[in-house]
Order: sequence, then C-alpha cells, then structure tokens
Amino acid sequence: MKKIALLASMALLAACQSATPPSTTASLDGEVFYLQRIALPPNATLSVSLQDVSLADAPAVVLDEQSGPIKGQVPLPFHLSYDPAQVKPGHRYAVSARIEVDGQLMFITTEQHAVQLDGKDPQPLKVRVNAAR
Repeated sequence: MKKIALLASMALLAACQSATPPSTTASLDGEVFYLQRIALPPNATLSVSLQDVSLADAPAVVLDEQSGPIKGQVPLPFHLSYDPAQVKPGHRYAVSARIEVDGQLMFITTEQHAVQLDGKDPQPLKVRVNAAR
C-alpha cells in the first residue's frame, strides 16, 4: 500500500512539474539617437539599461543592461531582455542610455523614457540622449 501511495505521489509531482510553463523572456528593441550633427569617435561606448524606477528614495533596480563599443553612427540599435515575472503591477519602468568616450560622459538621457512592459510598447523604442556638456 505504501508503494502505491509513493508512486501516486511521484506521478502527481511529475504532472505538476510538467504543467508549469517554462520561464519566458520578453524584449525591448530600440535606437539611441542625438540631434547634434557630429560623428562619434571610434572608441565610444554605449550603455542602455531597463530599470524599475518606482522608488524615488532608492536606487533604480536594473532589469537588463546592454553595454559595449559602438559600431557605426546614430541611430544606435539596442536590445534589452527581461523576465515578465519581474514586472510588478503598479511599478514604473524606464529605459536610460549614455555614451562615453574614454570613460568620459559625452551623451546621456535627460528625460525619462517610460515603458509599460505590457507588450504594447512601441518598437523600435526611440531614446534621445543629450550632450553632457
């Protein structure tokens, strides 16, 4: 009788595990641009991040970040992935970007680029950066 109960429990556990959907990821694709008519130097780097900006008195929580050397000129494409399970109702989310040259800030977002993360955000997302000087 114990063996039957054990087998039934194992079968039930296996059914529950297979019924759980695998974790999926969602993404935001976009472009970073600026209005100045200047070319970026070949050693420029781009950093773009997706953040939970809900708490005004605490640092933003980064859901994903892309950072690396820039290939080409503006508009600069980016791709951010996130787990929809991390998206909390009532929280606010935003995308920010910065361009640096040799560790010195050249361009940065100065306006909040809010996203809803509900699958209805416009893509490609257009993120404007302004000169830091």
